[in-house]
Amino acid sequence: MSNPNDYTVGWISAITTEYVAARAMLDEIHEGPEMVSTNDSNNYTLGRIGKHNIVIAVLPDGEYGTSSAARVAADLSHSFPHVRFGLLVGIGGGAPSRKHDIRLGDVVVSSPGSSNGFSHSGVFQYDFGKTIQGQNFQTTGFLNQPPFLLRAAVTGVKARYEEEGHRIKANIGAILDKNPRLRKKYQQPDSSHDILYESHICHPMNERSCVATCGNTPSSIISRPERGEYEDDPMIHYGLIASANQLMKDAVLRDKLATENDVKCFETEAAGLMNHFPCLVIRGICDYSDSHKNEEWRGYAAMVAAMYTKDLLHQIAPNRVEAEKKIGDLLSDYRDIAREHRDVAKEHLDITMEDIQTQEEKRCRREEESCHQLFRLTRSDKDVTYEWYKDRVEERIEGTCLWFLQHDHFQTWLKQDSGPLLVSADPGCGKSVLARYLVDEALQRPETTVCYFFFKDRDQNTVRQAICALLHQLFAQKPYLIKYAMKEYRKDGTGLTNSTKMLWQILRDATKDPQAGLDTFCGEAIPQQSLWEA
Repeated sequence: MSNPNDYTVGWISAITTEYVAARAMLDEIHEGPEMVSTNDSNNYTLGRIGKHNIVIAVLPDGEYGTSSAARVAADLSHSFPHVRFGLLVGIGGGAPSRKHDIRLGDVVVSSPGSSNGFSHSGVFQYDFGKTIQGQNFQTTGFLNQPPFLLRAAVTGVKARYEEEGHRIKANIGAILDKNPRLRKKYQQPDSSHDILYESHICHPMNERSCVATCGNTPSSIISRPERGEYEDDPMIHYGLIASANQLMKDAVLRDKLATENDVKCFETEAAGLMNHFPCLVIRGICDYSDSHKNEEWRGYAAMVAAMYTKDLLHQIAPNRVEAEKKIGDLLSDYRDIAREHRDVAKEHLDITMEDIQTQEEKRCRREEESCHQLFRLTRSDKDVTYEWYKDRVEERIEGTCLWFLQHDHFQTWLKQDSGPLLVSADPGCGKSVLARYLVDEALQRPETTVCYFFFKDRDQNTVRQAICALLHQLFAQKPYLIKYAMKEYRKDGTGLTNSTKMLWQILRDATKDPQAGLDTFCGEAIPQQSLWEA
């Protein structure tokens, strides 16, 4: 089995087609990981491209969107803690215009820049913002740029392609020759099947072909000349990728956003990653972000995006990757990531949606999320969190700590409805390692909510900090229990976390709720004065 610590590049695919294309790029496939995080439900392929060890993950079948991508990235970073950066590679919808000759099978790479006074990181979430009367839709959130290392590699690839051209089609052909099973789905379709309809032509709600229902006359189809001998095919475009939780299937809205913001591509995962999972987004164009369904180009589009990514990795020296900061040191809890990227602004777009919540419900939800975040006791994503103190403890060596599970006192405690179990030992005996093992593995059961806090001298050493951490975890796993904190939060606001007495009361009330189930709290290195304070 492979050691997860040997892998430094994370590659995320959203669908099976993208996953197959990614696997086809590997120069060598490795055995699966010897161990992953206990809460990790991702499927992985491990392998090598050039001198880089790659871990490829795919979203669960049938899922897409920013929140799903965020969960996959978070799980990957926990199970492969030495990953330095990510690559989000797959298919997307093109936004062709007079300015940009984007065609099916082309590649779009997220690249920071500015257009029409709008500065961007290469990706923007177009369903997260506000609409002001008489003005265009305005985004209100900002996403991080790709890491400098990846942007430098993009520049290198861009220069090489401009001087020499690329061999993307030839290299894909070589892969298909080695694996003929892939040819039918992943080879390049005939260019006659690349049809761009006028924006006002909308495909009816039926399964009939576009030719039969939408026509093929000059009034309905935009005519484009064949590409010249010295033009790249596929062509590589660099610029802004628009991301949201829903697929873009509206050509009029597509053109509006493309004109206002110089968008080149639409997709559904990138906005969930950019602020928490340093990555570059690479998309092969499989349709034109309109109502005209096109399955034929998906396989080839996935292949060209993956092949560009392989060329990009060959541009990066392995020692430069090792010098980058580990993603695991940057990520927050996946629940916070997913929650931050909920589709809270869909009502600002002129899109018909089902199940629209009332404004009051949304206000209450935002208020509850603010209250929940308060218990984290951090002012920014750069602050050290309670998770960091646990994760910095070394994991147990296989076969150790099992004696504790068989100990009479532990077995007796397990059978009790409630009550404490105190473990004491001299410094250096492995209490911290045991505590992490209990939290991450031994105490994890479907019916049990496990919360923890690792006391540390001078940094994390008060009962107030401990209760806040326990409440943050409890409310993350059982959001409906946050109602026990809302009354005092509305009364005292941020001052709520200053009262140890009130925090104790909230914890007692929440755990007494019939729906709370079985709650297990694990404290490590508890100072004696904290026991008396408790």
